[in-house]
Amino acid sequence: MNFLSTQKGSLLENFFPAGWDLDKIDACCSNPPESITERQDFWNKDFEVVPCENVYDFDMILGHEIALEIKNCADEGRKLAMILPVGPMGMYKWAVFFLKAWNVSCKHVYGFNMDEWSDAEGNTLDTSNKGAFQYAMEHALYGPLAELTVPVEQRNFATRSNLPTYPEKIAALKAQGAKLVTVFGIGRMMHIAFWEPHFAADYTSADEWKKQCYRLGAKLHPLTIEQNAITSFKSRTTLVPCRANTIGPGLFLQSDKIIGGCDGALSRGMQWQGMSLWTTLRHGPSMWIPSSWMPTLPGKIIFLQELAGPLVAECN
Repeated sequence: MNFLSTQKGSLLENFFPAGWDLDKIDACCSNPPESITERQDFWNKDFEVVPCENVYDFDMILGHEIALEIKNCADEGRKLAMILPVGPMGMYKWAVFFLKAWNVSCKHVYGFNMDEWSDAEGNTLDTSNKGAFQYAMEHALYGPLAELTVPVEQRNFATRSNLPTYPEKIAALKAQGAKLVTVFGIGRMMHIAFWEPHFAADYTSADEWKKQCYRLGAKLHPLTIEQNAITSFKSRTTLVPCRANTIGPGLFLQSDKIIGGCDGALSRGMQWQGMSLWTTLRHGPSMWIPSSWMPTLPGKIIFLQELAGPLVAECN
């Protein structure tokens, strides 16, 4: 039985974004695991996919990639604008490790947090709240770097007042020759930052969609909320905000390089990110699947090998 055809009249009817072709997404996930790194026609010539055997290697490799971009720009005397995520997070301790080992100052770095929890008006959590992304960044990256850290005035967080300034600030930095690097994870709904797939319904074309730089108080998809309940709130869905401030494709598609990470494995052989990874790598660009644009950019996605599957049912 094709269970995709049984949604009519069920609770799943109208649950997924209107522009999703579920048969096509399912086909993306039906490839043999060993084929996941096979190049696709829509990939950028300088895009690559890097498998890791375990989360310890994953954190170290991703952290090294971040630190190396910072070092290379420092060596070149070039400013570096970095769009940064809170999730994955384990790479930051390694980025700190390498930068300290190399004694590389981050005075040339401009950090732009890609998103933050908010209410409908874009008001964000207090910075002392341990669930706030600003709190996470200060304690995972900026604080541990100590005297090598990014200057306070060069740290940008996605608040109601500051997020709208991102486009102008990034444009000014690029005009000065700065490199723009976006670090990211891929959401359960294939979002980048909190730019959700259902936002596509608000635009008449992909060209219009690609110009959107940010949203305040963006309404999150239920599966995004539940993903974060699992990964950040120890299953407590009632604590997860339903809205967030987020950058949009108008910013992340400007990237000179991307560094992606997928580490969404759970216990007992289960996982939450395999479908998101396969769809990103196989679907082809669509405004209904924000992550599908990332392979069109130079850079790489680093992932846990087990996410390649096979993505089949198991009773564990």
